[in-house]
Amino acid sequence: MDASIQITLPPVSALSSPALSFLNSEQDLSRARSFIDELQSQCFDLDQTLIGLNSRLHSTLLSYASFSDRIHLLFDDATSKLTDLRSFTCPPPLSSSLSPSDGHGRKEEILGEELPVLAKEVARVETVRAYAETALKLDTLVGDIEDVVSSTMNKNLRKHSSTQSVEEMRVLAIERLRQTEDVLISVTVKHPQWTSLVSAVDHRIDRALATLRPQAIADHRSLLGSLGWPPPLSTLISANLDTGKSTAEVSNPLFTMQGLLKQQYCENFLALCHLQELQWRRKSRQLEGSIRKLALQQPLWAIEELVNPISIACQRHFSKWIDKPEFIFALVYKITRDYVNTMDELLQPLVDEVRLVGYSCREEWISAMVTSLVTYLAKEIFPNYVAELDGESVSGDQSKARVSWLHLVDLMIAFDKQIQSLVTHSGISLSLQDDGSLQKISSLSVFCDRPDWFDIWAEIERNDTLEKLKPEVDDERNWKTKIEGALLSGFESYKSPAVSTAFVQRLLLVIDRCRSLPNTLMRSRFLKMAGGSITQRYLDCLLLRCQEAEGLTALTDDNGLIKVANCVNAARYFESVLKEWCEDTFFLELGFDHSEQLGLGVKDSSGLEGRIDEPVGCIFDEEIKKLENFRKEWVEKISVVALRGFDARSREYFKNRRHWQEKCEESWTMSKNLVGALDYLQGKMAVAEENLNQIDFVGVWRSFAAGVDQLLFNGLMSIVKFHDAGVERLNCDMDTLFGVFGAWCLRPEAFFPKTSDGLKLLKMSEKQLQDTVSGGGKRMKENGVIHLNVAEAEKIQNKRVFMS
Repeated sequence: MDASIQITLPPVSALSSPALSFLNSEQDLSRARSFIDELQSQCFDLDQTLIGLNSRLHSTLLSYASFSDRIHLLFDDATSKLTDLRSFTCPPPLSSSLSPSDGHGRKEEILGEELPVLAKEVARVETVRAYAETALKLDTLVGDIEDVVSSTMNKNLRKHSSTQSVEEMRVLAIERLRQTEDVLISVTVKHPQWTSLVSAVDHRIDRALATLRPQAIADHRSLLGSLGWPPPLSTLISANLDTGKSTAEVSNPLFTMQGLLKQQYCENFLALCHLQELQWRRKSRQLEGSIRKLALQQPLWAIEELVNPISIACQRHFSKWIDKPEFIFALVYKITRDYVNTMDELLQPLVDEVRLVGYSCREEWISAMVTSLVTYLAKEIFPNYVAELDGESVSGDQSKARVSWLHLVDLMIAFDKQIQSLVTHSGISLSLQDDGSLQKISSLSVFCDRPDWFDIWAEIERNDTLEKLKPEVDDERNWKTKIEGALLSGFESYKSPAVSTAFVQRLLLVIDRCRSLPNTLMRSRFLKMAGGSITQRYLDCLLLRCQEAEGLTALTDDNGLIKVANCVNAARYFESVLKEWCEDTFFLELGFDHSEQLGLGVKDSSGLEGRIDEPVGCIFDEEIKKLENFRKEWVEKISVVALRGFDARSREYFKNRRHWQEKCEESWTMSKNLVGALDYLQGKMAVAEENLNQIDFVGVWRSFAAGVDQLLFNGLMSIVKFHDAGVERLNCDMDTLFGVFGAWCLRPEAFFPKTSDGLKLLKMSEKQLQDTVSGGGKRMKENGVIHLNVAEAEKIQNKRVFMS
């Protein structure tokens, strides 16, 4: 060593006791070099930190000096103007040469022009001062946050600091974040024009949170690992998965943790909840007033961290059960059930302490477990099923793939029912009424993001249902056997064939599966795709049978009439069932959603709802309309067929002109030519009454009566002359006809308006008839003739022959 270099050592009294102990120990001298390197590294880090703090202090002081100079200038300007104002408003001295009028004018000028300008300037100065103070406050808060984030990211500092100090720094950062957010909310409300300031602060906060949140999550995962989470799944897998008993002996690390470990976990859990609460507040502020509505409530981060490792552990077992999906659902349900009480008893109080509004740990745990299951179904299970279905479609036989698909859906529906019972088991009212909450706890939500899979399922359900209905339709006994029951709105029997019950039951099964879907859009779509096909198939079967009966005999024989009557009864029964269902709010909601899909209720440019003349009804409105049209069409055909037969048998009655001039034989109360027509009428009506339901039978005989009325009136107009004997004969014949229809109403003549009015005119005396017709419509109405016009009345008058 160079002799010129002099090393001065400190006195022994100046050394600390650790240093003396180190120098006196020969054992520690071997570690001197590493110890020196470590001290130099720490000194270098501290020097860098000190340089950074000095630089930041320098920039902060410069910024504050700039703001201070600007504020001083503004206050100097305001002081100068206030001095000028005081000099203008003070009374002038006695020696002043200004006249009183000049002083008064100057005051008006000051009060009217200069004072408002000065007030605006003072307000501007106050705004600048408030902006400067707010900016300085925000800069200080954000600086503290960035310091904490920088300190927690320093590896050497983390190495030589306790976990407690890291948690303390994180708590400090969260507190500063909360204070910063309070200031930003206040600025947004009071000074919405300061967007640049808010944007700059948000940008810096986002950078800090991008570091703080992943670090908190990483610490949380490390802590869970030290707790022994996730628990071993071997006990669950070895147990009987089909049993409904909870596995009490399953170890629960969250319940067994104690002491410092429990304190650290609770603090870390609270830190994550606080960060999420801050995130929610920031998003709420940033989206305030936004037209686009977004779902601000995210899954609880701390619960997700509990579920993720369990999900990964479960998937190793799921891969063995691709062909046995019931084991997958059983395992997920068992894990969910066995640990759900932990969420209520241990974690819910922590969430309540943070005041996270709208969060239930029970719901979040169940939702996260279901989400992990849905993710696995979407990635592994359904792609295999779709590939199997496509492979069998090439060979032309898809029965095995369809059975597997339906079995999987059955498992999903049963699983969802079990999960919903877990959610509601706590006895508190949960937010499951809206579709969003229900979707989170439903395994069927896998179809929400894959409408192609949804359409495949609906098609499989439709084909399966139609195949099961085919034997019921082909069995002729189901068309002849009547349903024993009463009307839903009365006491009369529908007389509907038993096949109607088979279709209703199958449709009910489709509706039950539809109820399991997590949102109304999917429910309405599924019901239209699968349920609508059932109704259409039912209507096609009815139409085919009616057309067969019409094609064979044109409904002239009783067998064909009975066959059509059965189909009409079946349509009436099915229509009434659908109408009763439509009174349920479930189907009304589906109908409203289906109307939105079709474009009803879309607002026009004026902001009003379009097509308001078409109220939104039930989802079955289209099917009900088709059934109504079918009934009306074939009820009308029954009436038309009966009317044609009556017309053919009554033509001779009107063609025989002589008997309108002769009296009836004493042994006859009606014309012989009308006997066959009335006998045919009674026979057809008896068959219709026996086989048709009473509601549609009323439509048949009323339609028939209207047709007979038109036939009789046209026949009256074709007769050349009416003598007194002809009028008497006509009166007797009409009394007999009215008597036939009197079995179904109290005033049958009311259903033959034209014939009744014509008979009234014929029965009048010559003078009364002349006065009635000449008096016009008013006079005719006074005499009870209201269904004939004047021209028709004049024709009848010309046909009446009075004997002198």
